Amino acid sequence: MNVLVSGGSGFIGSRLVGRLLQRQHEVSVLTRAPERVRDHLPAEVRLVHWNSGGSGHWEEAIHDADAVVNLAGTSIASGRWTHKRKDLILYTRTDTTRSIVDAIGRASKKPKVLVNASAVGYYGNVPVGDVTEEHPSGDDFLSHVCKEWEEEARKVERFGVRVVLPRTGIVLDKNGGALQRLLIPFRLFAGGPLGNGRQWFPWIHLGDVIGALIHAVEGSTLTGAVNLAAPESVTMKEFCSMLGKVMHRPSWAPVPGFVLKTVLGELAGPLLLSGQKAVPGKLVASGYRFQFPELKPALEDILRGKRGKME
Repeated sequence: MNVLVSGGSGFIGSRLVGRLLQRQHEVSVLTRAPERVRDHLPAEVRLVHWNSGGSGHWEEAIHDADAVVNLAGTSIASGRWTHKRKDLILYTRTDTTRSIVDAIGRASKKPKVLVNASAVGYYGNVPVGDVTEEHPSGDDFLSHVCKEWEEEARKVERFGVRVVLPRTGIVLDKNGGALQRLLIPFRLFAGGPLGNGRQWFPWIHLGDVIGALIHAVEGSTLTGAVNLAAPESVTMKEFCSMLGKVMHRPSWAPVPGFVLKTVLGELAGPLLLSGQKAVPGKLVASGYRFQFPELKPALEDILRGKRGKME
């Protein structure tokens, strides 16, 4: 297949691009800075200069694509949520998606599928009960972002294009994401849960994120919203306890919620102090088999080298 990826140089996107190439797909990456990302992507990748917000030469890549994967969007966790930053978080997701959908509408040959990123933050804080894709959206800022993001992506269905909306949980990998930051206090023997520890922690190994995205691109049965979270559900306290065991470190120093809110502001709530027990029933029913369905083997794979020593 010819696969077009936006956000292809990011934490998840770069790994997805590499895996698509391994599976003999042709890959093009939409990027605003081709010169900057050239050295960070394999030579086989075709770079397409991207200017969202209007038509341009980049639309030719849409005509050639069998599948489009849109992962673009400003990081939600790289700074305090000022009004300006919140506007940017929403705009970079909805505007990019709208531009891609409009380009697909104008294309004479349309892709078979648009896989458009979303997140379990769609549901907001759900302290009790399983959360399937039928669960209503929440009422906080991230819920609002995810809902508008998905609404823009769903518009592609009017062109006869299958749309998949992977609502991704907390992605675990030592080279990025939440785990990279959580490791620091544990390495200093000062690890512990955030807040009261009772909030759900909908984790997923990066390898399974990539596997699920490939499954969505190559398959034909997945459609609509799909939870990307591991089958084994854990709370924040259970996650930190297991992380401590795998690292041979204590998990005794909880960080009070008010401290996190003081340091991080509004983003502390939806990112760290709340959660949801997102279940991947739809993904499993479609035939996807998790590489890491349980937390302990997932953490061991991420944190231990080939000789079994902690990295």
